[in-house]
Amino acid sequence: MSIFPAHILLATDGSPHADLAARTAIDLAGATDSRLHVVAVGRTFPAAVYEEYAETRREDLRREAQEILDEQVRRIEESGGTVAVAHLKLDEERDEAIVHLAEDIDAGLIVIGSRGFGGMKRALMGNVADSVVRHAHCPVLVVRPTGGTSRPF
Repeated sequence: MSIFPAHILLATDGSPHADLAARTAIDLAGATDSRLHVVAVGRTFPAAVYEEYAETRREDLRREAQEILDEQVRRIEESGGTVAVAHLKLDEERDEAIVHLAEDIDAGLIVIGSRGFGGMKRALMGNVADSVVRHAHCPVLVVRPTGGTSRPF
């Protein structure tokens, strides 16, 4: 039995912070011989807005999430990483979708980027990474920016 995770789940939203997390996940998967799963979760809206908006724009939301996922997979593979499975999740809050998928694939580690908001900004905007940390069944590695704005890919 290995102490390393067999499955690492990278959660991405296509942001520069997600790119930093991707670089970390690629390195960890390669060093531990783990299978790298990537998930992109489509946007959701409050119920009052969502029903009307989703009916007319559901396909646009799905396409947007699929493009983010495809781009992240392409960048991972171009940088020498290997994606075992790419997952597209819709109709669920981002944090819940990530936690549920991690449970479904029996992930040993979740890697997620974070903008690093603190205090009032995080309280007002919420934070997907914080929620994933609180609810995940496995360890979560939150990758935060350390200074420069350069992209790792």
